Parts: sequence; C-alpha cells; structure tokens
Amino acid sequence: MKLITFDIEDWFHLLDNPQTNQVKTWARFESRIDYGVGIILDMMDKYNLKGTFFCLGWIAEKYPYIIKKINDCGHHIGTHSYYHQLVYSQTENEFRTDLSSSIKILSNLTGKEINAYRAPGFSIKKHTLWAFDILFEEGILYDCSIFPANRAHGGIPQFKSDQPCKIITKRGYEIIEFPINTASLFGNKFVFSGGGYFRLLPISVLRYLFNKKDYVMTYFHPRDFDYEQPMAPGLNLIRKFKSYYGLKQSSGKLSDILKRHNFQNVNSISLHSKDMETIFL
Repeated sequence: MKLITFDIEDWFHLLDNPQTNQVKTWARFESRIDYGVGIILDMMDKYNLKGTFFCLGWIAEKYPYIIKKINDCGHHIGTHSYYHQLVYSQTENEFRTDLSSSIKILSNLTGKEINAYRAPGFSIKKHTLWAFDILFEEGILYDCSIFPANRAHGGIPQFKSDQPCKIITKRGYEIIEFPINTASLFGNKFVFSGGGYFRLLPISVLRYLFNKKDYVMTYFHPRDFDYEQPMAPGLNLIRKFKSYYGLKQSSGKLSDILKRHNFQNVNSISLHSKDMETIFL
C-alpha cells in the first residue's frame, strides 16, 4: 500500500518561526500557492493518480478556486487545520474550533464530507492524544498525523506501529490511523517519503527504499517543488538547509517514483478494521 498525499499550504506557512507562524504576518508575503499546486496537479494528471490533499481552511478562505480545482480534478480533500498551528500549542477548545471551521469551509466548497485529517507538523504528541476524541466527534474517520519517531514539532517515538492500524481513543472511539512510515539507519528511525530527507537523498536510494517498503505514506507541499520561492525570514542555517535544499530536483524525483509504483489516496483504501492491529491510547 503506497499513499500519495499533499499538505496544501503556502511557502510562508513555516512552523515554530516567530516571523511566519502568526496569522497576522501572512498578509505581508506574496502567495505562490498557484504555482506549486499547478505543478502537483499536472504531475498527478500525467500519471493518472488521485491523491489526498490536506488543505488549510485559510487557503480555502483566501483562494477558494484552488480547493475547487483540486476537487474538480477528482482528488480526495482532507483538512490540515484552519490556521496551521501546532496542536500542542492549543487548548482542546481552540483545537476543536479550528478543526470545525476548516471542515465547514472545505465541505461547503466541495459539497463533500471531510473525513481525513493531518496535524500541522505532525504535532500530535503523547500529551495531546485528546485530539483524537475531538477528531472523531467532528466527523474524521482517517488520521494521518502520527509520526512514530522523534521530530522537532511533534512525534510519538513510542507509538507501537508504523503501519495502518486502528486507534481506540480514551472515550472509546475508533479511528483508522495511517502513520508515517520509517526506515532505520544505525538503529535510528528516519522518514524518507517526504520533507527534507526526500530532497536530500539521491534518487537511487529513494528507489531502493520505496521498493523495499510495502507501506509508504508520502507527504509533500506545494513549496517542495518551487525553487524560486523567497527565503523565509527568521530561519537559522539549519532550518534554511532543511527547508530549501534540493528544491530543483524534487519534482523530478517524485515523478520518477510515481511512475514506478501504484499510488492511492486515503479514501480509496479498502480496510477491514478487524484485521488491523488495535492500539489503545
């Protein structure tokens, strides 16, 4: 099972950076969402693939035609929150309000139920597992937020699986979880199916890893394919490297991977929860 997913946000939606992470600052930046989404949609059309697009409510508010275009192309629409804030920086009420608002605007634009979610920065942590109860109560059936390794903005390294599984929440709700898959290097877990490692690793290594893994959950952003985007202010040298290295090669790498495998979206997977590992939170 190989899943193709995208987080639809603009180039300046960088987390944990004081100069870009506040909504009031976003108006000062020029949008490049059209360019990045255009590359993605063209690539998906080239290989006749339908992905899951986790969209920000803020993007839907500012650029509703983007969401309609993605939907009209037959892709599965999920939510990536409204304001792209870290889950662990919010109270339960703040999280619910943000989630509900994003679901409402995306549903109104597409005419469809929004049944899938990914947390910004995979920022559900061990002490914010209450988020899963709220997700279920707001109509989310599929979650793609678990990062079963250490991560700057989240991660649950003690999570018991990096395979699709059934989560039973504290209140007894059931949610199907599609966690990020991992690979190991010298005993340490790392993620190659999106983000910095995808841009850093040579295509020969990516081909090997995608071939080796039966389950792959990808995650890409429009900015991952836009090498002419501005440099975000306020980043240190490490963040600059992580955010901008390999942008010129990324679309070619993804194209190479897509043509070699049969990718699906989250909503197209036929799963029988009774056959899945059950994880109690």
